[in-house]
Amino acid sequence: MPNPTKGRGALSRLPGRFSAQVTESVVDEVLVDEDNVAPQTTLHAMSARSIVSRNQSPDVPFDHSINPYLGCEHGCVYCYARPGHSYLDLSPGLDFETEIFYKPNAAERLRETWEKPGYEVKPITIGANTDPYQPAEKKLGITRSLLELFLEYRHPVSLISKGVLMVRDLDLLSPLADRGLCSVALSVPTIDRDLKRIMEPRVPAAERRFDLMEKLADAGVPVSLMIAPVIPMINDREIEKILERGANAGATNAAYIMLRLPLEVRPLFIEWLEGHFPDRAKHVLSLVREAAGGRDYDNRFGHRMRGQGEYASMIRQRFKAACRRYGVSGSGREERQSLDCSQFRRPGPEQISLGF
Repeated sequence: MPNPTKGRGALSRLPGRFSAQVTESVVDEVLVDEDNVAPQTTLHAMSARSIVSRNQSPDVPFDHSINPYLGCEHGCVYCYARPGHSYLDLSPGLDFETEIFYKPNAAERLRETWEKPGYEVKPITIGANTDPYQPAEKKLGITRSLLELFLEYRHPVSLISKGVLMVRDLDLLSPLADRGLCSVALSVPTIDRDLKRIMEPRVPAAERRFDLMEKLADAGVPVSLMIAPVIPMINDREIEKILERGANAGATNAAYIMLRLPLEVRPLFIEWLEGHFPDRAKHVLSLVREAAGGRDYDNRFGHRMRGQGEYASMIRQRFKAACRRYGVSGSGREERQSLDCSQFRRPGPEQISLGF
């Protein structure tokens, strides 16, 4: 069993499912196992051919999304986007957290998309896969460059994040929200500091995310709280406390998602679980399988986000009861569905005044 690496979520460089040959770095093994020094993060520019992706899943409340980054330094071990690194011939494990790809021409491609004749306006979600406010954003500013375009074109946008760097962009989010063009969902799966350090090691503390929530609400930006994922016997006991804190911070809507273990996420999560919680690993996995109909993961639409069976039903009832208690809507969909699509405009080239 690999040892945990300080500041990282995954315990190993598990090879991707397309890897033809597996290689190991002796130096990396020494750094992880003997000195416990976290691997360095490397940023790679990746020019985007297109920037807006279409959603085919009825389980999520948006049709279009933008992901400025591939990979995420936040290091959440459960992240369902990890298998995407397999297509780059990189590990969904530590490589997903340390080999970060960014799209320097994202704003350019977005402008091109909106300038096409016949473009149909629908809300676009930024951050559906990896966090648009992960540490690289502070240096690169790609998410901010996109938001500047959303404001310029009066296009509706929603954001999903755990990153408190979002406060930097209140000058854009607030005027967007004033026009009914913006909503934000902040994910807080735990308020336990010790658990956060191993479950989402490079994510800002929960209290900083609640502080951001308050600032957004004060600025008139509709804020939703996401408890994602709910992991049996790990963070499920915190549902009520997280909802109470979120409601006090200004969240008007909330949603939860059960743990999902697609493709390489499954062995990475099991490795993490056995490394950090060997005393309860079997029990956790038994409850995960119960909620997935006896399998490690049920990928069917309508089942994969909420689960089934007695345990999943109990979580659903607790969540609904807590939402009622704290005056929070439990739909998780309202803000994004109510964004205004009627204000879209193409600014066009600046007109030169000739003084006539």
